Amino acid sequence: MRAGIRWEFESFPQYLDMLERHGVGPNVACFAGHSAIRTFVMGKDATERTATDEEIAAMAVQVRDAMTAGAVGFATSTAEAHNGEGGTPMPSRLADDREMRALVRAMGKSGRGIYMLTKGSKTSIPYLEELAVAANRPVLIAAVFHSNTNPTAAFTTLDQINAARSRGRELVAQTSCCPLSMDFTFKSPYLFESMQAWKPAMAAHGVEALKAVYRDKAWRDRVRQELEASRGRLVFNGEWDKLFVVEVAKAENRALEGATLASLARRTNKEPFDCLLDLALSEELDTMFVAQLLHNDEKAVGRILADPNTHISLSDAGAHLTFFCDAGFGLHLMGHWSRDLGVLDLPQAVHRLTGQPAKLFGLQDRGLLRLGYAADVMLFDPTTVARGPKRRAHDLPAGAPRLTTSAMGLHGVWINGTKVADDKGLCADRKGSPGQVLRRFAA
Repeated sequence: MRAGIRWEFESFPQYLDMLERHGVGPNVACFAGHSAIRTFVMGKDATERTATDEEIAAMAVQVRDAMTAGAVGFATSTAEAHNGEGGTPMPSRLADDREMRALVRAMGKSGRGIYMLTKGSKTSIPYLEELAVAANRPVLIAAVFHSNTNPTAAFTTLDQINAARSRGRELVAQTSCCPLSMDFTFKSPYLFESMQAWKPAMAAHGVEALKAVYRDKAWRDRVRQELEASRGRLVFNGEWDKLFVVEVAKAENRALEGATLASLARRTNKEPFDCLLDLALSEELDTMFVAQLLHNDEKAVGRILADPNTHISLSDAGAHLTFFCDAGFGLHLMGHWSRDLGVLDLPQAVHRLTGQPAKLFGLQDRGLLRLGYAADVMLFDPTTVARGPKRRAHDLPAGAPRLTTSAMGLHGVWINGTKVADDKGLCADRKGSPGQVLRRFAA
């Protein structure tokens, strides 16, 4: 991040100005981020305490200024999995009810905008309905995933959201059309980091300190106990048959690639968690694993996607580039869910990716192929459209890695009339900037 971010701004309006000054490749609409605003006002205290009335008022000014400058809405997180360095909660997670209501109202005073959040387990749908009423604005709720270990939870959430919609509240469930899987090593095992028992590992700095934590039998026992007690409520819920060895660091372990932790545990007569850590420790924490976490039951996921009010999106969007990549979710929706499974017909699938989100976010003159609208177009072959296999690239600033995927069945992509991709991949000048920073939205 230090190598890649241009720190030419402090406020949100300055951020939008910077984007316009440098130019953007795709069209970009920006949320005013709660954690950034909280840190701007409170400094280091943003991750340590609730805000005073004066600080809340100052944050509300920042939200109003952001909306005036052209924010598409206000975004926050109450999710337990969202932590910073050393396991410190993201600033937004420390906001109390006073703060949340004040900032959502500040957004609503602009007469437009959408309130977006990644919902934690303690944030209820009835509470979000109250916020929607108070601000008279839509609420976009992430993330509705189906879990095999808690199979009714997603449908309970959908029922509550649809009940609120029947009362005239514009609550929208955000979901994915892709299974949620995550690549990781034990140098940064994100899928465990929301656990209370994992805090000693989050506080450890460097490989040797991490290895000392991972060897601690008492610590392992505490993690196992929490996995069992919180089953169905965590990012990873102990489904060892869905956790695989992807890539080993030592040649003598090559035969383990592709094996599940459940099978390795049986083979070694160990507990799966011990087997997992012992393998990682034997390879200096360089072993690459993948966990198939959520959204694996296609029948259940199909029911969620078939709900016409769900907003289909949820790619990695840059937040977790090293762990997963769902950037091809639109291709997957049209190829797998529409063509192969018939959950949606093709016009429905296209609308769910274009016209529906354009209306939700208030994008003007976009989302339809219509004379006078922006020429944002994708040309594809319905018989072959799909996303390709994942691969790892090392092309981020400072040589950092990321997961990526290729498009299949794609013939061309145009942004504001400029062709940027063809069937071979990107074809535009990489220094070009055909996109626009979107600042004007419908109420």
